[in-house]
Amino acid sequence: MFKTLTAVALLASSSLAFAANDKPLTIVVPTAAGGGNDAMARTIGQKLALVLNQTVIIDNKAGANGAIAAELVARAAPDGNTLMFGYVATHAMNPALQKLRYDPITSFEPVGRVGYSPTLMVMNPSVKAKDVKELVALMKATPDKFSIASAGNGTAPHFAAELFKLATQTNPLHVPYKGAAPAITDTIGGQTQLMFPSLFTALPYVKADKLKALAIAGAKRSPLLPNVPTLKELGIEGVEVDQWYALFAPAKTPKDVIAKLNAALNQVLADKETIARIEGHGADVEASTPEQLAELVKSDLARWKRVVQQAKLQAD
Repeated sequence: MFKTLTAVALLASSSLAFAANDKPLTIVVPTAAGGGNDAMARTIGQKLALVLNQTVIIDNKAGANGAIAAELVARAAPDGNTLMFGYVATHAMNPALQKLRYDPITSFEPVGRVGYSPTLMVMNPSVKAKDVKELVALMKATPDKFSIASAGNGTAPHFAAELFKLATQTNPLHVPYKGAAPAITDTIGGQTQLMFPSLFTALPYVKADKLKALAIAGAKRSPLLPNVPTLKELGIEGVEVDQWYALFAPAKTPKDVIAKLNAALNQVLADKETIARIEGHGADVEASTPEQLAELVKSDLARWKRVVQQAKLQAD
């Protein structure tokens, strides 16, 4: 995890002034409107419009686990007016699993990290297990009765599920969906029993008692669910999947433009209202430099390539 930059605190106390830009800034979001990623992108976009003195358009391009949106941004003019609201799946997981028509490193210029959301292990409440220990025992005793939903092959819920299967030596059926929304819907409905969505996405359903939160697949507990332990606390090692979010520009965007966008983004992330809105949904704000984001992409891509080899995963 990156620590919040000292520069962010400075930006909070003395806002930067940017010249008006007649061209709109388009932020391409790789998920459908209404989901967790979309909500975070819109929160950031509203504030960026004020900071940059520029119209900001949110353009949802769902499909192919983010590849459609990523390809669109990779081909866009490198003038700083088209950005990608990327996340761990688009820049580390999906590229680790399959060959895509964009490169997560060379096709983009990192702008800055926005934040992250821990992954939450949830279960349909009708399953007769009160905790993870009982669930694992039940899965081993009746393996044909369990399936794990995901938002699609190469997504964070998919990789978290595979890590859990490796760590517990269980083999429930993985059921990939075309997005988190239908996966959660079927888990609530009982067509699938388990899922590993982001806390950002799952929290409303947990609060409504439609899903049971079993554990955090991350390094620490969430203050929003303080009684939910981490899998590591339960003796299940290696299942840590933080779902990070960040802004990227097309490759060859000038460095001065990237610097301006990073400064504006960090100013937004220092705003108390922005922090409260993002944290209220179950995510944490975490700013970065473009260089730090570049290192994160490289290290995560290498990590998930190792998981693909270890779990012998293949794209459908």
